[in-house]
Amino acid sequence: MAAEQIYEVFARKNHEEALMHVGSVNAPNDELARVHAWTTYDEESWVEMCVVRRTQIIPVLNPENRPIWGN
Repeated sequence: MAAEQIYEVFARKNHEEALMHVGSVNAPNDELARVHAWTTYDEESWVEMCVVRRTQIIPVLNPENRPIWGN
C-alpha cells in the first residue's frame, strides 16, 4: 500500500473569482485525493476544484528567510 501524501485543495465558486485554498486532504494517490477533496469540501457549489501534492508546491518566499522589509 502506498504511503499517504498531503494534497492542498483549491476551488472557486464562479469563473470570475480566483482559485482559493480551501484546505487539505491525505491520500495514497492522485485519484483518491480528488475523491477525498470532493467529498470533504462539497458544502459549496464549486465550478472548479484542484488538488496539488504539497511536495509539488514551489515556494516563492521561504518563511525561514525573512525579507529585508520584515514581513
